[in-house]
Formats: sequence, structure tokens, C-alpha cells
Amino acid sequence: MTGHDKHDICSNCLFEKADFFAAKIFLIRNHNIFLNQHFSGDANMTDDYVDETTEDNEEESFADLLDSYGSVSNDDIRVGDQITGDILSIGMDTVFVSTGTKIDGAVEKQELLDENREFPFKIGDSLELYVTSVSENEIRLSKALSGAGSSSQLRNAYDMSMPVEGKVRETCKGGFFVEIMNKRAFCPISQMDISFIKDPEEYVGSNFRFLIIKFEQGGKNIVVSRRKLLSIEQESAQKEFFKDHTIDSIVKGTVTKIMPYGAFVEIFPGVEGMIHISEISWSRLEKVDDGIKEGESVTVKILDIQEGKKQGQLKISLSMKQVEGDPWKNEKLAIKVGDRFKGKVKKCMDFGVFVEIEPGVEGLVHISEMSYIKRILKPEDVVSSGDEVDVVVKNIDIDHKKISLSMKDAAGDPWIDVKKKYSVGQTVEGTIESKEKFGFFISLIPGVTGLLPFSSIKKLSKPSRIERLNPGETISIEIQEINVDDRKILLGAVDSDEENKWEDYTENSNKTVSDLGEQLKKLKLTLG
Repeated sequence: MTGHDKHDICSNCLFEKADFFAAKIFLIRNHNIFLNQHFSGDANMTDDYVDETTEDNEEESFADLLDSYGSVSNDDIRVGDQITGDILSIGMDTVFVSTGTKIDGAVEKQELLDENREFPFKIGDSLELYVTSVSENEIRLSKALSGAGSSSQLRNAYDMSMPVEGKVRETCKGGFFVEIMNKRAFCPISQMDISFIKDPEEYVGSNFRFLIIKFEQGGKNIVVSRRKLLSIEQESAQKEFFKDHTIDSIVKGTVTKIMPYGAFVEIFPGVEGMIHISEISWSRLEKVDDGIKEGESVTVKILDIQEGKKQGQLKISLSMKQVEGDPWKNEKLAIKVGDRFKGKVKKCMDFGVFVEIEPGVEGLVHISEMSYIKRILKPEDVVSSGDEVDVVVKNIDIDHKKISLSMKDAAGDPWIDVKKKYSVGQTVEGTIESKEKFGFFISLIPGVTGLLPFSSIKKLSKPSRIERLNPGETISIEIQEINVDDRKILLGAVDSDEENKWEDYTENSNKTVSDLGEQLKKLKLTLG
């Protein structure tokens, strides 16, 4: 070997003449000779000394190895085969993988990058790849068949279910046109993705791997599917994921889709679960997007894992709120009767409203507890969802997660000072609140209403004056009875001042006319 010591290794020359396996043997042989030379027990050995017998035997052994290696056939490996191999070494541009033969496979490192353009593998990791070419010295591997090719290659890919790489060129009726190895293929929209496609244009210009599911007329009619490959990858991902994650596991995920009934979250590539709207928050939500947004990163708890309707499909139930724990069981939750809160109306019902007084803790304000001031027929007449209201705790049952609240107690009871404000026999003004068959309900002040019976009105000299009045008009009444405990006030009708004055005037006028008549009669008798 000109320019080299016969025991030195010229790796460039070596790799030009032999493959990786031969190189390994050659390296081992020279390494052993080097050890014999420099680490022998004879301290007088020099670099020029070589045991010719040993060298001849090793050369013969090396020749035997090369002959043995050369006699090995690669007939067991064919183009299109799918193999599973471990990563042996990672180069700048190429990754070498075991193939189960004496020739290692090579795959472009670029093909193995993840969505972040990072290389996620290490030596010893297992890969599933396809054989794209086989020679005496090399086996080329790939995740999919790509580049320019013939119809026969596509036919082989179809027969062997080998993935091919394609570029989505444009949308068309019912799907997409995809360019595969300079051939045009059709991908139905249902076969482009596992999930529902909202905007087909988002896929145009992207490169994906496909399976050929129809190959007819010598390649003039090619139909491909990406969904099948994704399903295979999803199944593989699920198996890997569920090795370490089971029910009650806490995992991170990304919200992929919002639906009226909940949200879908990807918790592992190819693995999605659903959070029902009731499991998003301990607080009551009217709409899913009130508590969660598409694209948001969330932490969830796996509640249940069941077999889906389709074979190989899993139904995974998730929860966000249970990651935080039940607020009703929080030791810091200290609520007692009489406590006042400013709460938020979460839901209006016919019988009352639910008000949140602490995150995830709601109480009920019954319709009868909404106002002292006026009679409430519909809660929506007073409040709406989202309104902030003042409430007082009337009753609490932590075990059954029930709290009774009152809005009217928080506003104050107007009956407390009624006896100080009114007295029997007092004449006051009120506003007609409503007219019933038995009388009028008269509002004295907001929250305090008395009854004016028709029997009292009929005692007036002109009852029609009051009977024709309408709700909202004012009227003078007399306080006849006060019963604070039962919240009742009995009222009496009174004649107006103008009416009394007119009656007095009429009476006096009649008396004057009568006196004048008597005087005239007397004058006439005198003159006669």
C-alpha cells in the first residue's frame, strides 16, 4: 500500500471497495494486529517485527470471512418490503439501520424529522421502513416511495401496499388531485384525513404519504388514501401511549375541535379524547367556548377508555375540572348561614336562578327570594345570565352540595320599619298595584303593599270615583290594621278633600237660599 504502513487503515479506499460489513471485519483484524504488536508480553518487540505465521493465518481467516460474506445472497430482501430495524449509527445526512441481513440499510435523515424539523430518535431506537432499492453493497430504505418513477413502480407499490409520497396540487369535485412520481392521482376528501376537513384549501401545496388503493388502466386511473396510513399510525401511537397511561392519569393535550357538547383534545400524536361540557369546569357553562378555546393547551385527567364503534377505535373520556379537584371538598371553603356574597347569575329557571358565589360553587335563589319590592312572575324579568347580584346565604348542605340564597334579604326587608312609619288611622297616599275581584292592592312604599277592599269603597258617597281608577294611579287611603308578622296592612277608602269641600259648600248654599225664602214670605204678609 503505497504511502501507508501496511498495518494502517485507509478508510476512504476501504469504503470504495467494500461495504460496511467487510469494513467492520477489516477494522477488527487490523485492530487485533495492532494489539499484538504493542501490547505483547515481549518488551523488546518493535514496530518492524511481525509474526508471519500469525499474519498468514489472519489473512486466511479474513479471506474466508470475505468469501463467506460474498456468498451471502440478499434474495430475502426485496424492493417494497417493510422491515423493522434498530438504528445503528446516525450521520450528518444518513441514518444506518439494521436489516436482519449482513448489509445495513441506509435512510435519509431528512425523512425522519418530526413536525418541528427535529430528529427525535437515538441509537437503538426501532424504525419501520420500506425497502426502495437493493444492490450487492447497499440497501436503501425510506418511509415512502418518492421521486420520479414508472407505472410499474407504482403498480408494485399498489400490490405491496407500500406508501408513496405525493404533493397535493389542487382541490377538485369530491377531493384533491395529488402528484405522485410525476403521475396524477385522485384522493377523495374522506381519505385525506382522519378528522373532518373544514377547509380543503389548507391541504393544497403540502406533501404527504399515501397508499394507492386503486390502480387501473396502466396507471391512468390512480386513487390514493392518506387516511389509511394515518389510521395505522394512530393505532401504533395508541399502543405506545397506553403502555404508560391508563385511567386516572394526568396528561397534557391540545384542543383540536370545539363542538356544542364538548371539546376534542389530542393527548398524544394520533390519540384524541373528548371533554364533555360538564367536565370542562366546576362552574356552569352555557357554551363550550366560554371555558375552552380551539388550539389551547390544557391539562386533563383520563376518566374512561372504551372500545369505539369502529374496530381499533378507542373512546376516551377526559376531564379538565377533575384535575383541580372538587371545590365543595376544599378545606378552605368556609360558607355559613348569613354570609353575604356578590355572585354571578349562571342560569335562569322557572323556579329561580343559580348564582355562583365561589369558583365552582353555586346556590339557588328561589323566585320567592328574589324581591321584597315586587311580585316576581319570571326570574328573567329581574335578572339575566351573567348579571352580578348581592345574595345572603339562608341554608347550606355541603354533603348534598346545596345552598339556598336570597337576593331580597341582601337588599333589606322594608317591613322592619313599617310600625315606625305608619299607624292606625293615618291617612296616606299609595299607588294602585293591581285590581282584583275583592279589592285593590295598594303599594305604600317599595316592598310594602296593603289591601283596600271593595266593601270599604262602597261606603263612600261616590264609590265610582275610586272604582274607575287604574293600576299606576295614586289614591288616598287610611291605615286601618297593621300585621307585620303576616306582612299584611288593611286599608280604608276616604273621600277626597275637594269632595268634602263641595259637600260643605252645597249644604251651606241650600241653607242660605232657604233663609232668603222665609224672609220674602214674611215681607209679603206684612205688605198684604
